[in-house]
Amino acid sequence: MLQIHQFPCLSDNYGYLVHDPASGETTCIDTPDAKEYLKQAEAKGWTITHIWNTHWHPDHAGGNEEIKAATGCTVFGPAEVEKIAKPDVVIKHGDTVSLGAFTGDVIDVGGHTNGHIAIHIAEAGVAFVGDAVFALGCGRMFEGTPDQFWASLERIKALPADTMLYCAHEYTQANAKFAVHADPDNSALADYAAEIDRKRAQGSPTVPMPLSRELETNPFLRADEAVLAAKWGGDTPAETFAALRAGKDNF
Repeated sequence: MLQIHQFPCLSDNYGYLVHDPASGETTCIDTPDAKEYLKQAEAKGWTITHIWNTHWHPDHAGGNEEIKAATGCTVFGPAEVEKIAKPDVVIKHGDTVSLGAFTGDVIDVGGHTNGHIAIHIAEAGVAFVGDAVFALGCGRMFEGTPDQFWASLERIKALPADTMLYCAHEYTQANAKFAVHADPDNSALADYAAEIDRKRAQGSPTVPMPLSRELETNPFLRADEAVLAAKWGGDTPAETFAALRAGKDNF
C-alpha cells in the first residue's frame, strides 16, 4: 500500500512524502522547504529517491537542489521548473511517472502557471494537484487564460469522484468564505464551511479532500452550472470561471 506522509511547512504549505514500502522508493511532492523534507524523511526512516514538481514557483521547487545534493534523487517536473533549476526528467501531459510498482499519470492543469501539472495515481485513488485546485478554491491565474484554466479544471473534474485531492496549501477557511458568498443557497457548502471552521479551531488540516465533495461545493469547479452563471455572468463556463476568479481576487 502506498504511504503518504503529510506535514505543514513554511507559513501555509503542506509537504508530502510518498513512499512505496515494497521498493523502498520515496518521492517528494514539490519541495517548499528542503530542510523540513529531509528532517521528515529521516524521522520516517525513508530515503528520498525522487522529486515530483507540479510547477515552478519557489514554494514548490525551491528546495530541489538542496534535497538532490543531500540524497542524489532524480527530479521530475514540467519544463518551466528550469526557472528554478533544470529538472533531470521533463514531464508533460500524457506522460507517466513511477514509484515502485505504482504509476502516476501526468495531467496538464495549466492556468496558475502555464506549465502546471498534476499527478494522478489511479491505483491509490489519489491526485497531487499543487495549486491548480484547493479545497473550495483554485490557484490565482498568474500566467494562464480563463479558457486554459477551465479546461484544466475539467480534466480534474473527470477523475473518479472518490479520488482524494492533495493540494499544496491550507487556504480552505478563506476559500470557504468566498465560496459561501459566491453560492449562498448551497446547503452542502454551508455544512462543509461549518465543518472546516471546526477543524481549523482544533488545529486539524482540511486537506486532502474528496473530489466528490468539491464537485458539489467548490464554485470554481461548478462554473458550468446555471446557478453560478446566473449570479456571476458569462456566456460560457470559462467566462463564468473568469468572473469567479476576479471576484475571489478582490474579495
